[in-house]
Amino acid sequence: MKISRKMSNTAVITTKFVLFYKSDILFVYHYLDDNMWQFSGKEKCNDEDYRVVSLEEMIQLDNSINEILHMLPGYYAYRENKNEKWKVELIK
Repeated sequence: MKISRKMSNTAVITTKFVLFYKSDILFVYHYLDDNMWQFSGKEKCNDEDYRVVSLEEMIQLDNSINEILHMLPGYYAYRENKNEKWKVELIK
């Protein structure tokens, strides 16, 4: 999926583990209440572990994110490792 310039500049939430330590992105949430995206790995995080970056930066870290950008708010995607296909489910 080719994203628009506007969408590529969308602010998203990720963790310092994904951003600085290149942890695999295993969970992607697209929240219904505020339309925010969150990208995280397997690490347990505290509030101070989160960072705000652009969607474009996340795609540069892992272009498989392109496969789930059609995901509607209220859903999340997950996988066991970066070589697995994304599975998408409703956030409960």
